[in-house]
Amino acid sequence: MPETKTVKNEELFADVEQIIGEGGRIRLRVKGYSMRPFLRNGTDCVNLSPIGLHRPERGMVVLFRYRGRHILHRICRIDAEEAVIEGDGNYRQKERIRPGDITAYVDSIERNGRHIDYGSVRWHLLTAWSLAVKSARTLYHDLRGTGRRSGTPAA
Repeated sequence: MPETKTVKNEELFADVEQIIGEGGRIRLRVKGYSMRPFLRNGTDCVNLSPIGLHRPERGMVVLFRYRGRHILHRICRIDAEEAVIEGDGNYRQKERIRPGDITAYVDSIERNGRHIDYGSVRWHLLTAWSLAVKSARTLYHDLRGTGRRSGTPAA
């Protein structure tokens, strides 16, 4: 069984950027809930490839730098000047970055011993389901008036 090692994010992502920068691929276990239900915390793994192999496009799940941190979220909108990115599980928060801040993209997900490749039918079905859940959750909060705007403190 492979050895598991826990390291600080700064150390991990310095190595990730180096490997990706050299054209390599890397596999990471998902940590966090911001991409739920598309990605599952602690169980799913993502395989990252250099973004240089593909032009960043709407719907792509990417690793990027934002305010000194590395985040894995989905591109909502992108042009030459700006990319708007948000987690499927985040119902209001969006990150606005330069496309050059994107380090890598998710080329596949490993879930329960199976691969889900970027662009496959399973990928598209999983994406559609995840975004439908997000839309329903957003509508629910909007109708109840419980939604927060980004930057507004919680009560």
